[in-house]
Amino acid sequence: MKTKAQFLDEILKINPKYNTELIGKAFDKAQELHDGQLRKSGEPYFIHPINVAIILAQLGMDEATIIGGLLHDVVEDTEYTRDQLVKDFGEEIALLVDGVTKLGTIKFESKEEIQAENFRKMFLAMSKDIRVLIIKLADRLHNMRTIEYMKPAKIEEKCKETLEIYAPLAGRLGISTVKFELEDIALKYLHPEEFKDLQEKVSLRKSQREETINTVIGEIKEALDDMDLEYDIYGRAKHFYSIYKKMKFQNKQIDEIFDLIAVRIIVDTVKDCYAVLGIVHTMWKPIPGRFKDYIAMPKPNMYQSLHTTVIGDNGEPFEIQIRTHEMHEVAEYGIAAHWKYKEGNTSAEASSDDIKLAWLRQSIEWQQDLNDPKDFLETMKMDLFATQVFVFTPRGDVIELPAGSTPLDFAFKIHSAIGCKCVGAKVNGKMVTIDHTLQNGDIVEIVTSANSSGPSADWLKIAKSSNARNKIRSWLKKENKSDNIEKGKEVLDKAIRKKGYDPALCAKSVYVTKAMKAMNFANADEGYAQLSNGGSLVSKFCSLLFSYYNEDNKTEAKSDESVLDDIKATEAKRQRAEQRRKDSPGVIVKGADNLMIKLARCCNPVPGDEIVGFITKGRGISVHRKDCSNVTSLPEKEKARFIEVEWEDLKMGKSYDADICIVGSDRKGILSDISRVCEDMDIHLSGVNAKTGRDGSLTMTITLSISSTQEMQKVLRNLRNINGVTHVYRAKS
Repeated sequence: MKTKAQFLDEILKINPKYNTELIGKAFDKAQELHDGQLRKSGEPYFIHPINVAIILAQLGMDEATIIGGLLHDVVEDTEYTRDQLVKDFGEEIALLVDGVTKLGTIKFESKEEIQAENFRKMFLAMSKDIRVLIIKLADRLHNMRTIEYMKPAKIEEKCKETLEIYAPLAGRLGISTVKFELEDIALKYLHPEEFKDLQEKVSLRKSQREETINTVIGEIKEALDDMDLEYDIYGRAKHFYSIYKKMKFQNKQIDEIFDLIAVRIIVDTVKDCYAVLGIVHTMWKPIPGRFKDYIAMPKPNMYQSLHTTVIGDNGEPFEIQIRTHEMHEVAEYGIAAHWKYKEGNTSAEASSDDIKLAWLRQSIEWQQDLNDPKDFLETMKMDLFATQVFVFTPRGDVIELPAGSTPLDFAFKIHSAIGCKCVGAKVNGKMVTIDHTLQNGDIVEIVTSANSSGPSADWLKIAKSSNARNKIRSWLKKENKSDNIEKGKEVLDKAIRKKGYDPALCAKSVYVTKAMKAMNFANADEGYAQLSNGGSLVSKFCSLLFSYYNEDNKTEAKSDESVLDDIKATEAKRQRAEQRRKDSPGVIVKGADNLMIKLARCCNPVPGDEIVGFITKGRGISVHRKDCSNVTSLPEKEKARFIEVEWEDLKMGKSYDADICIVGSDRKGILSDISRVCEDMDIHLSGVNAKTGRDGSLTMTITLSISSTQEMQKVLRNLRNINGVTHVYRAKS
């Protein structure tokens, strides 16, 4: 383990301007607090914060970040409190340590790609200061360098977490040196055989590659020396994980990877970059489509460089990268490079232009013309995702919501049915009201009740997301319309009885339809909703209804007593018919009666399907679709048990279970989109069975309540229009 003197000497070689008194004080405090603690390797624990601080110094970070690296575990792993930290080292250091501690509490229980991206966003959102993220990356890098001392299961977990969360986060911040090392270490332990094989393949060609690079460098030097340019030039080795990804996911052999051999040229100005490019393209033929101008169009993480792949004299392709010194610093250290320039690095001038991080989808000005690095850091102390909040489900899934969102927004984001039945929520294990404001990192559990009366107009004031408000409005509109329709039917029924008519006789659909049309209602539902207001509109409607009925039946109004008898008789008849309708599957056997009939569950026929009956042994008639595989695969001798059946007209309004298969890509929100299609069509979704593939595919079978083949075709069409769905078809069996 390094002594204090050795540690200070090492970081002073990196930056002689570091305040060794402050950093030395932090060294002493961390050493004191971690005294007696050991790592998995059996070494003193203090080795870890020392190495984290050295990594931060190598990245060019400021004194506060170095101190934060030395102290990053003291509040979490010792009895040293935040208040003591503030007293000894100030609020700035305390904020950095506190931020790293909070990030360490996030548990990565869900590892899908979409979740990994959300976790990276949450890291950004929970960091009030970019330096917190850089300390966390340095912490992870040293832990990965010493990962061999962990148990195999823990090694696998940490390596996957590194590839999904930390390495891409380093890439987002443009710190390629950290990104590449994290990826290579993770590859070494996750896929040891592939890593060893790759090492051997690269090693076999090492001498040939070095010879080619040296030849290319010599030729370029000769050309550039004639131009009187200041430049640096060297060969570059592609890191193993990058080669592995190209071989695995692009199905390439190592010989097909063009940028395995690469030369990097670093010059003083942008003008020199393009001048060197012109020289290179006159010396070797460029490969079409392999030129990238990241100077004119920088990558989202601020990376700038010219990339071109050319064919060498021996027919071997190789890549050349051309950039300025400042671009090189940014390429290697990303956002951390700006601390180097602010500390007085004279190798490049500070740009007067704002550098904008496009990947944040917001304009954040990096004050490049500030002389004091502390002023520059002030631009970092902000919530980078001020318009968003990231919260957890109880299962560990990350849900992204607008800032200021409440449990109502969370509930409707999960599913509209959960939102409509929401009565409260638990946030971090404590009960809260539905208007509670959610914070980054909250674990939210929705409390629902079957007795809930559903959304009210007040919910529109509570919900912050447009998704939740739209669903609340839709529910209110639907429920109000439904209530008015039922009320209209009751008003009409009462008016008909008052006039001495039997509602069951004169309010038949044929008469109602005529009357609705005569009064210019768009449809029956609109008409009933209008009639719910009562008044002269109902009287006019009844007059039309009676005239159509009397015209057909040539009858006069009956006495109250006879009307009552008719009503009782009609109601009894209706109840018997209704019971028969409920008990019957809606299928009849031609030429037979009183047979036990049931619809086959293997193919779930619906009205409109071609069907056939099969005489079972002791279980009556089983009705199948004619294309059911259980029917078509029967041997000839069994087909003698088929019997002719047909749909009963009275049953065309009944709903039947039907299975539909959906194939597509596994993306966030696809189940919600499917549910929304069913909800919009007023079709009940009674079952879901889904499985995902390693290639990101999704295969799902849903069970719907369908009334006819026409409705079936419509729902199939609507499901096919969902983003990410490639195939939709009806299950045969």
